[in-house]
Amino acid sequence: MGEAVDGLQSYMKGAKADSLVLLSTTALNAPLCQKLNVSPILGFLFLGLISKTRGWIQDIHTTEMIADLGIVLFLFEMGLHLDLSTLLSMKREVFGIGLGQFTATATLIAIISKTLLKYSTAAAVIVGWSLALSSSAFVLQLLKDKNETDSEYGKSSFGTLLLQDLMVVPLLVITPILAGTGNGTISQAITKAILQISMALIAIILFGKSLLSPLLNTVANSRNNQESTIGLIFSIVFGMSFLTEGLGLSNTLGAFLAGMLIAETPHRHNVETVASPFRGILIGIFFFTVGFEIDLSMIRSQPIIIASTVLGILTLKTAIATAVCLGFGLPLSTSQRVGLVLSQGGEFAFVAFRTARSLGLLSEEETTYLLTCVSLTMALTPALEGLGGKLEKKLEKKLEGKLD
Repeated sequence: MGEAVDGLQSYMKGAKADSLVLLSTTALNAPLCQKLNVSPILGFLFLGLISKTRGWIQDIHTTEMIADLGIVLFLFEMGLHLDLSTLLSMKREVFGIGLGQFTATATLIAIISKTLLKYSTAAAVIVGWSLALSSSAFVLQLLKDKNETDSEYGKSSFGTLLLQDLMVVPLLVITPILAGTGNGTISQAITKAILQISMALIAIILFGKSLLSPLLNTVANSRNNQESTIGLIFSIVFGMSFLTEGLGLSNTLGAFLAGMLIAETPHRHNVETVASPFRGILIGIFFFTVGFEIDLSMIRSQPIIIASTVLGILTLKTAIATAVCLGFGLPLSTSQRVGLVLSQGGEFAFVAFRTARSLGLLSEEETTYLLTCVSLTMALTPALEGLGGKLEKKLEKKLEGKLD
């Protein structure tokens, strides 16, 4: 009996055990979090932290590679929602509030990182750019849960997130180029990035104009419609990802452009319906791996530094977003609520910081510190959104009282 148990344990080690942990996590996390009335993303973060601490996941590297596919599909889905007509209908929210919030936040954090934290110029740019982003996954889910999507608050938050999503692509493109600039300047790196992006755009647009619609039409008219659609979607997304990666750019750029091209076709909604479950599972695994980056020993050894950084990020981002919203004519009650809900760091900061670490722009300790702080800001988002809602009601009541 003992030999049989030992043999089974030996057989289940490695990839088999890792697969069962990941699949059971994605299956059980959402219903458990629903019962506990907490965000599923927090559940993934916690389970990832416990899994690494307890040694439930053996092959961390492979798990993170699988999780990266979730980011590729997430960018693809973002591209599906970012067609030209959507952007034009939300000009104030996207290119006004969103651009103002992103530019001011990225610039100020980069200056602080350079002058106070003594990061290199390249590292300061990446840190500023990354921390200016908020969590689309957290914020959009909260807006949906509170039925605020169509409100002024919801539209302003969503428009800002759209602009931030657009800025993710150049962030991931520029990061490896900044690492290889040598004695060159950042402007030279950005110029090089623009040239590489142009080459990728030409190749992908040519494919989209000549082959994409005929391929989608052929698959839509086939008998095994769903299976063929799934196969074609993954071929297009990963094919374009490999293309941009082969040109020295981010693989997420190709996925994002693939989504934008399909968004202009009549097959957009069908493609989104088919791809959504796969994206959901893989992005869940991504959040699971984010938990790997939370360093409990660092929190215990440097609680004041960690708490100060988290508070600083939340305060700075809230203040800037609130001021920008006020500048574009939103009332104070709505502006501060937008500021609070967008005050956390975003999921793509994890991708950017990991990439910067692998390229030598950030040290292991700096990366762990930043990832831990961003994770904590995300964990506080539901509470901050609730606070924003309460403050909004109080301000509106005060205004009503003055009017009466």
